Amino acid sequence: MKVFIKTFGCRVNQVESEALLEKFKNAKAEITPDYKQADLCLLNTCSVTAKADRDANKMIRAVKRDNPHCRLVVTGCYAMSGAEKIRQIFPFAEIVFKPDLGKALFGEDIDWTVKSHEGKTRAFVKIQDGCDNFCSYCIVPYTRPLKTSKPKAVALAEIKNLIENGYKEIVLTGINIGNYSCPQTGADLADLLEEIFKTEGDFRIRFSSIEINTVTDKLIETAAKGGKKFCNYLHLPLQSGSEAVLKDMGRHYGAQEYFNRVQYIKSKFKNIFLYCDIIAGYPTETKENFEESLDFLDKIGFAGLHVFSYSPRQGTKAAALKQIPPEEIKRRSEILHEKDKALRRAAAESLLGSEQEFLAETFVQSSGCVSGVLSNFQRALIPGGELSSQLKKVKIIKAQDGVCYAKQL
Repeated sequence: MKVFIKTFGCRVNQVESEALLEKFKNAKAEITPDYKQADLCLLNTCSVTAKADRDANKMIRAVKRDNPHCRLVVTGCYAMSGAEKIRQIFPFAEIVFKPDLGKALFGEDIDWTVKSHEGKTRAFVKIQDGCDNFCSYCIVPYTRPLKTSKPKAVALAEIKNLIENGYKEIVLTGINIGNYSCPQTGADLADLLEEIFKTEGDFRIRFSSIEINTVTDKLIETAAKGGKKFCNYLHLPLQSGSEAVLKDMGRHYGAQEYFNRVQYIKSKFKNIFLYCDIIAGYPTETKENFEESLDFLDKIGFAGLHVFSYSPRQGTKAAALKQIPPEEIKRRSEILHEKDKALRRAAAESLLGSEQEFLAETFVQSSGCVSGVLSNFQRALIPGGELSSQLKKVKIIKAQDGVCYAKQL
């Protein structure tokens, strides 16, 4: 049997698809990159934005058009949030919710562990799933409502195996990893992290993203004790720097609380790079609120932004509000994208002359450089050199357009 898997969206979907690929390979299936030749086409979808839904619909149509006799399975967040719509438009598609996927495909449950990430030098480990925050703009609690956590012993064994297989960076991921709680022992994320640090080997741990209200003193102190084994980086979703908008969004913190947490984090980590998600054009965001957000971004001093243009998700509270005109959302989004570029330029320039730890990811043919990431998630390039999966000591000799250029020491 030939199997094609297409992954949309977040790191959680990506690691889940990797786990599925390993299961298919163990079952002696042939993995193909060409959906037109597959006996089974599996689409692991996202639904965080309206564009994500459209992308999935486009792929479903392509599969039906070019490979009408294959088994087409649609899973993931769009399958959950748009099940009725998919059934109406694409009655030929087989919708399988994520918890049922193992039984539907293999006749058994899946534990979502991985042994490798083919073609990658960084490995992603899913430790948690689900969210019940119900922020007013977000569809995720409707698509992944059940909060679950991987048993600590299983997660530790998976991480140890990945390290033994040569991976030097392990990224802990989930829908809301700060809510991690071992179902057997009650261990929280800090407890898991402490155990990971006891693992032998030359490696580093990174969080994919973590909500600021789950970043406890205990977690930060534990992470700081990890030294070089914990990446000097955090991605802390913000969404808005306005107190009023954060309240309207139903976020579980205010701007001042966010600021205070960041100050504590900075007191424990020297030169940490912080990134955030930010939404442009939430329905109740006035022009004054938007200016407050811009000022707040400057106040925090982020190294970069992940900008989202607000789009209403059916079923959420914000979708029922009066919407901001699209042209105004676009204007604010463009301003935030320019802000992101400026922050990334400043972050790269701040590293000039410093020594950093570099992990290669790809070889860029056009420039003849090896591209990779530093511990602080700064993108760096090394002219020439080989594509090695080892952590390398480098010195930053140039910064241009938000990218560092380095030489190996």
